[in-house]
Amino acid sequence: MLFHPSTVHTRIDTPLGAMVLSASEAGLNGVWFDGQRHQPPPERWPWVARHPVLDAAQAQLRTYFAGEDLRFDLPLDLSGGTPFQQAVWRALLAIAPGRTSSYGLLARGIDRPAAVRAVGAAVGRNPMSVVVPCHRVLGHAGALTGYAGGLPRKSALLALEAAELVAA
Repeated sequence: MLFHPSTVHTRIDTPLGAMVLSASEAGLNGVWFDGQRHQPPPERWPWVARHPVLDAAQAQLRTYFAGEDLRFDLPLDLSGGTPFQQAVWRALLAIAPGRTSSYGLLARGIDRPAAVRAVGAAVGRNPMSVVVPCHRVLGHAGALTGYAGGLPRKSALLALEAAELVAA
């Protein structure tokens, strides 16, 4: 992942653990649970107490974890990923709260039906946990698989959203 030189970060405590949030001039570019797989070291960016995008992200995450609003309306900077990763991440944004998808459906949705494994890798590299809802992607026959933040968190996020775990 490449991050814009203007990237800054902050932290937020959530019911599922502390999270690091980062943003560039273009928008939110990272949301990770502490210790999450593929999380870059946040020390590489300046810490800020106040930032318009990070403040909005913190407020919306608090609302999300309170179960009051499960949708996000934030400017996103997906430019750190490859064009393929960006296409997968945009496809994730189309999965509504309370719904799930599969790696196969995502692959077909971006017109790359044979790229199921590559889609899985791109989902795993999603830099914006919760906000870009990779937790809504299930394995074959609805199996609860693969979440860089850990399967207990994935399960908790799906429960918060009352997602129907159906095979897709």
